[in-house]
Amino acid sequence: MSLTATYRLGTRLFWRDKAMLVGSVITPVGLAIGMPLLMRHVQAGGADAATSVFQSSLALLLSITAFMNIAVALTSRRDQLVLKRLRAGRLTDRQILLGQIASTATQTVAMIVLCVVAVRLVAGVPLPANLPAFAAFVVAGSAVLSLLGAAYTAVIPRAELAAAFTMPVFLVAGVSAGAMGPIPLPSWLLPVLDLLPTMAVVNAVKTGDLAVPALVLAGWAATGLVALRLWFRWEPRRS
Repeated sequence: MSLTATYRLGTRLFWRDKAMLVGSVITPVGLAIGMPLLMRHVQAGGADAATSVFQSSLALLLSITAFMNIAVALTSRRDQLVLKRLRAGRLTDRQILLGQIASTATQTVAMIVLCVVAVRLVAGVPLPANLPAFAAFVVAGSAVLSLLGAAYTAVIPRAELAAAFTMPVFLVAGVSAGAMGPIPLPSWLLPVLDLLPTMAVVNAVKTGDLAVPALVLAGWAATGLVALRLWFRWEPRRS
């Protein structure tokens, strides 16, 4: 089995899981399209409000479709001993994890592209002014969040708790980006939240400042790689 095969396996298992589809596709896509559409009709500056909300909703898409998706999926496959069986074959650890991370990142990019087209048609949100930069940060953000989600499985004790353990990440990502409305936050907390990987993508899209967000994503990528190497578990923890 090659890396391509593990990529296809991860994708096929994802699309066959109906519960996962509701949580990782229908819900985030519905939020990313529905909220800008709502703002378009209830705010005075409809198009501008819809654009701002959609840009913020990128944090939700990344945290759910990338981070939460892979964390829940890998925890479940670890507890079902699927990862152990894959590891017993000819595949290296790197190939197994890279195939899953690449599969999740690809699905996340596809969902974001779908949402960009949808909000352009139904809410009048203009296409990003700098399409190459937007594409680069969407791809990089999807890959980094997928990597971090894989590493995060180390702290999830069992599959039944995976959704609960990832929910705080989703909430922090949504609140920090303003995707859940104008929630007052302490001024000292804002610079800290700007260091989140989801905020790096949102800030790059909103402000056009690419250097700092790129450094933030690079730092999180390095952190994820180290954590994955040191603490990733291939088998359930035995009591």
